[in-house]
Amino acid sequence: MPSALSTTSYALLGLLAFDNATSSTGLTGYELKQRADYTLRFYWVSPAMSQIYTELSRLHRHELVDTDEQKSGRRTTRHYRITAAGQKSLSAWLKTSDVEFPVLKHPVAMRLLMGRLMQPADVENLLDGYLESLADRREELLEVRTRLGDREEVRFAAMVADWGLHHYESEAEIVQKLKKRL
Repeated sequence: MPSALSTTSYALLGLLAFDNATSSTGLTGYELKQRADYTLRFYWVSPAMSQIYTELSRLHRHELVDTDEQKSGRRTTRHYRITAAGQKSLSAWLKTSDVEFPVLKHPVAMRLLMGRLMQPADVENLLDGYLESLADRREELLEVRTRLGDREEVRFAAMVADWGLHHYESEAEIVQKLKKRL
């Protein structure tokens, strides 16, 4: 198992593993980006296109993904599929790697920390804006959760969506309490 893989590499392998279960054509880098934007952004980060292609290249060098190239005129489209070695590497990572404690990187909390340097109305606007963003993001995730339904093949993705929905609800509750303390 290659030791130089990032968590993003494993996330991409996971997205490809999901695709293997439903399709044999594989995914292009662009399609992986769309899937990451649709799923990963709610609880991790959605990597940039350049990062996706860098990681796919690394995974291909380690023979953890295969590519199928299709030419159309001057354009070449690559579809990536996870290999048996990629499945094995992903499985080993899931079972044996240490789970890092999440780091709270929260721009609203950072600004609130410096709230005494702002006017009270600015602090309240900051928190109100965050509440609006939370409601919007929760609505987006609720749409995802609704599309997932209760199908067995997406049971774990549904569990993560439920977790995210509860997270947004608790964040909103925390912010409401903070607003009362202003």
